[in-house]
Amino acid sequence: MTDVIVVGGGPTGFMLAAELRLQGVRVLVLERETEPTRQVRGLGLHVRSVEALDQRGLLDRFLAHGRQYPLGTSFAGISKPAPDPLDTAHAYVFGIPQTITDRLLAERATELGAEVRRGCELVGLSQDEEGVTAALADGTRLRSRYLVGCDGGRSTVRKLLGVAFPGEPAGTEWLLGEMAVAVAPRALDEAAAGLRTTHLRFGPAPHEDGVYRFVIRADEVTGGRAVPPTLEEFKERIRTFAGTDFGVHSPRFLTRFGDATRQAERYRAGRVLLAGDAAHIHPPLGGQGLNLGIQDAFNLGWKLAAEVNGWAPGGLLDSYHSERHPVAAGVLDHTRAHSELLSSGPGPRAVRRLLSELMEFDEVNRYLIEKSTAIGIRYDVGADGHPLLGRRLRDMKLPQGRLYELTHRGRGLLLDRTGGLTVAGWADRVDHVVGGSEELDVPAVLLRPDGHVVWVGEDQRDLAARLSHWFGAGAA
Repeated sequence: MTDVIVVGGGPTGFMLAAELRLQGVRVLVLERETEPTRQVRGLGLHVRSVEALDQRGLLDRFLAHGRQYPLGTSFAGISKPAPDPLDTAHAYVFGIPQTITDRLLAERATELGAEVRRGCELVGLSQDEEGVTAALADGTRLRSRYLVGCDGGRSTVRKLLGVAFPGEPAGTEWLLGEMAVAVAPRALDEAAAGLRTTHLRFGPAPHEDGVYRFVIRADEVTGGRAVPPTLEEFKERIRTFAGTDFGVHSPRFLTRFGDATRQAERYRAGRVLLAGDAAHIHPPLGGQGLNLGIQDAFNLGWKLAAEVNGWAPGGLLDSYHSERHPVAAGVLDHTRAHSELLSSGPGPRAVRRLLSELMEFDEVNRYLIEKSTAIGIRYDVGADGHPLLGRRLRDMKLPQGRLYELTHRGRGLLLDRTGGLTVAGWADRVDHVVGGSEELDVPAVLLRPDGHVVWVGEDQRDLAARLSHWFGAGAA
């Protein structure tokens, strides 16, 4: 029996596998496809995902494969400069194809010791008080203590659990493809720039090796990826919008996606959990999906590891649902608003003009960018008082180095300016660093492994209570 089976070898699954292995949990990743996909569905990482990579010492290997773009507020086709200052040391959008993100996270998981089996399709599961049995299409049966479905919007795990997935079906569909063009890049870019003033979702965008990535609204809703578009359908839709098809040819891949918006009613059913697109789907407006999944894994990993390793306090694993479900619900509403305002009707255009005026106010601009980049999240950590409680800390300089350099092992962290506190009894789970930063004007803070603040103060007895609450009983 292994500790955790992760179903789905995408960014969410591999991020989760790496987080679990960091805590010594035995992990098996099952992926239905025999080879990694070449389709580039996501193109970038938002601030909070970049921070998570930095917290685990992964950012440098990602930076070598992507590009930093100036961070700005973008909502429903409205763009504004980012407010200054923004509460992060990584104030940029990081452009990187999802295929590379997948590869780097897979490498990280396997480096840490995760086992990956490709060509393994889950067809059944059952659970009891001791663990979960996973049945594969080839007749193999596997046992684990827990199982996590990271297997996408059509999640087999979610369906086998019978977890409801309420929301709205697709009402609009887009075609997505990568293909070569027969015109000069400058002519194509100029045509695309002009068309975006009236068709806000019109591609194309240069991708790699001279290939362009096209996104264009479909003529009708056909049912999603189950009905792949043809090259001729792409050409016809491009001609409808642009008057020419730019001589597109030699497609690498063609697919379609819709604006269906759904969320699982619960993220946990006994010993089985859901993360990433298995737990929520929405239009890819604003590039939220990939980031939301990585951040799900970052929240869940240490909690599930604590459960497996036997020190989790009561309710810790359930806090994954109570914290992440509201976050995803907010993202779904965010993208619903995007979709409505991207319509070319007079009503949505009027609202966009009004919103553009409102975004000139710093408070509105800041709220929108903190929401889209996920740095404004504040979890209910069961304590009242200081405004830092529930929020993550930005990276900052400390006498011992950068804050995020101290979080690479995925442990709790006490930053203690008083020098008089102790984590005795929890030293196997929590690091204690004496010293502070001019950027953090408090006596001491206790951070969870995901970097969120769960205590601020200077009283040892109060600290011990919060250590017990988040890190279980202390050693005698």
